Amino acid sequence: MKRRIAASRTHLSLAIACALLAPPAWAQSADAQTQQPQAEATTLGGVTVTARKREETLQEVPVAVTAFTPEALDRLAVDDLGDLDAQVPNLTVYAARGSSSTITAYIRGIGQSDPLWGVDPGVGIYMDDVYIARPQGALLDVFDVERIEVLRGPQGTLYGKNTIGGAIKYVARGLPQSFDGFASVTVGNYDQLDVKAAVGGPLGSESLRGRVAVASLNRDGFGENVRTGQDVSDKEILAFRGQLGAWIGDDVDIQFAFDWMDDQSGVRGARMLAPNRFAPTQAPMDDRYDVRNGMPNVNDTTMKGASATVNWRASEDWVFKYVLAKRESDTETNIDFDTLPNIIADVKAFYADEQVSHELQANYDAGGRARGVMGVYAFDGEAGGQVLNNFFNLSFGDTQGTVYTESVAVYADWTFDLTERLTLDVGARYTDEKKRARVLNRCYSDATFSQLAVRCAANNPTPIAANFDKRIDFQNLSPKVSLDWQATDGIMLYALATRGFKSGGYNIRAQATAVPRSAEPFDDEVVDSYEVGSKMAFLDDTLFLNLAYFHNRYKDIQLSVFTAYDSNGDGTNDAFFGDFTNAGAGTVRGFEVEYQWLPTEHWLLTGNLAWLDAEYDEFMYAGVNIADEQEFTNAPKFSGAVNLEYRTDIGAGNLAARVGYSYQDDVVATTEIVRTGARPITQDAYGLVNAGVTWRSGGPWSVTVQGTNLTDKEYRTTGYNLQSALGVLTGFYGPPRQYAVTVRYDF
Repeated sequence: MKRRIAASRTHLSLAIACALLAPPAWAQSADAQTQQPQAEATTLGGVTVTARKREETLQEVPVAVTAFTPEALDRLAVDDLGDLDAQVPNLTVYAARGSSSTITAYIRGIGQSDPLWGVDPGVGIYMDDVYIARPQGALLDVFDVERIEVLRGPQGTLYGKNTIGGAIKYVARGLPQSFDGFASVTVGNYDQLDVKAAVGGPLGSESLRGRVAVASLNRDGFGENVRTGQDVSDKEILAFRGQLGAWIGDDVDIQFAFDWMDDQSGVRGARMLAPNRFAPTQAPMDDRYDVRNGMPNVNDTTMKGASATVNWRASEDWVFKYVLAKRESDTETNIDFDTLPNIIADVKAFYADEQVSHELQANYDAGGRARGVMGVYAFDGEAGGQVLNNFFNLSFGDTQGTVYTESVAVYADWTFDLTERLTLDVGARYTDEKKRARVLNRCYSDATFSQLAVRCAANNPTPIAANFDKRIDFQNLSPKVSLDWQATDGIMLYALATRGFKSGGYNIRAQATAVPRSAEPFDDEVVDSYEVGSKMAFLDDTLFLNLAYFHNRYKDIQLSVFTAYDSNGDGTNDAFFGDFTNAGAGTVRGFEVEYQWLPTEHWLLTGNLAWLDAEYDEFMYAGVNIADEQEFTNAPKFSGAVNLEYRTDIGAGNLAARVGYSYQDDVVATTEIVRTGARPITQDAYGLVNAGVTWRSGGPWSVTVQGTNLTDKEYRTTGYNLQSALGVLTGFYGPPRQYAVTVRYDF
């Protein structure tokens, strides 16, 4: 049968290597459920995807990927990207240490937890076709979404730099051809009140369409500042998205999109894990969310973006697409490392960034044995800010600077049908990236930061810790080759070799006078990944089973660690700074299982299992290889989830009930340099229980009751270990037990 590029422009989205986890027939979308309320399903529905820029089904795509429809996100109680953590093999996602909307993401043990400018993420976050360069504000809340896709493993060929671990793509609801929309209200414990709404459709004619979506997300804090009575770990977010599209004949359309988010939530509460030796009478508090912070409860982030997309079908064989986008964000945050009213380690930080990107791609499919995509990508970014440090009300530091990034890449990915069942896919991306860092780190005499100090320390006779303006250029070639074999109509086997990389750069926190090496550039990371897997369908498409085994060679691993140093030359490490260095090399291997089973028309069993073995082969510190003493961050050896669902008709509508359990093995929760006998901040193995019930009327109304972490399990996501210089040992915890009721009206 002759292949052709899909006529619908929505199929031309930049879903470079992604696919939807196929739901049963009653789980396709909220709209489909409104029109087809019956619960009966006899097969797991095949899902059409645009995984290599053309229409394919999930079982045809030789990629380790998980994605979620709107209905799946609702029934799994996914409120933001952090809630995907348990539902994707070897994925770890959570809010960064002191923030509510700054993301930390790891896939297969690869990521980056440092949100400072000058440090790039290891997992790429995308809003539709646009890369979000900075983590501030990128823990996106879910509303009016079409799907969310998680690609596991390096995506260097088609997605480019900073997708060395993988990519997460948030795809907003597209422009409908007919009028539709929804409104929902959610109320829950901790005085949760969420309001979401969207409406869209033709604007006078089908050739001009629009859509707007809004969300107001509010919740009281999980804890409080016992000194001030203010909430901490609360939520106060406003978000808006707008789209406008014009279809100019049958072959050209232009689409505009705008999104805005304002997060005015307070700081996240952190628990002291041990008394601070500089305040020995202040014992750790009983509640894991309560604090005694002396700093203001301010942690504000504003993020906005705009894009224009042009789709042009030049012929039956060629389709071209151009995406122009601009994004920017601003953040003010207060980090009380010690969580005490005492001034031990108080930090106020300001972040600001903006980016402009261009992408031109060409998609070819003439219906023969060869088809593919080619493109050119350009990125121009500017990220900067200021960090004001107050240590013991004796040492006052001002870290400020800007990192400028100019990146250009060309890529191609082509598929060749060698036989009717054997297919070869080859691709490559070449990137040339220039970075410039302007850094000025100074010492001040008091907390007003108005008078320069006489010197930074006894061994630094000036008030300047670092002052440089440096440039560096990186080039990278990321190839990919894969071979897939359709062994039977229901079984596809594939083998894949690919490369990914993460940009190098400069340490904005450099202490160049005390540690001259810290002002030198760090190298880019590179991962060479080898993977074999299968996509399998059994029992007349009532059982889907997807497997993947991977072996990664990880080089020049970038690590952000807080490092103690000798400030006065007496041989004792009495001060610290945020160091950034390349650790050396590592080997990461693992095995992943995803399954869906529909044993009857009413029952559905879904879930995943993952095994991960991540080890350092080389970790040079102070001239010594300490690889045997170090552990990878956010790399649990075993993890998994299981969800059991039951659905039945009730009158004209239906009722669905779900219970889920997720498990994670013990894990190192934060990047640290520890020597033999020391213990980093870790989280022991734990499991979480979630459940939900949804009633759909058979018309526009639905009611959902959800409960998460029903056993109120205490578990750490990350923390700080600054004991050597500041006596700080703290942990940040995941959410407690929550329950909520949502009423939704679709029209």
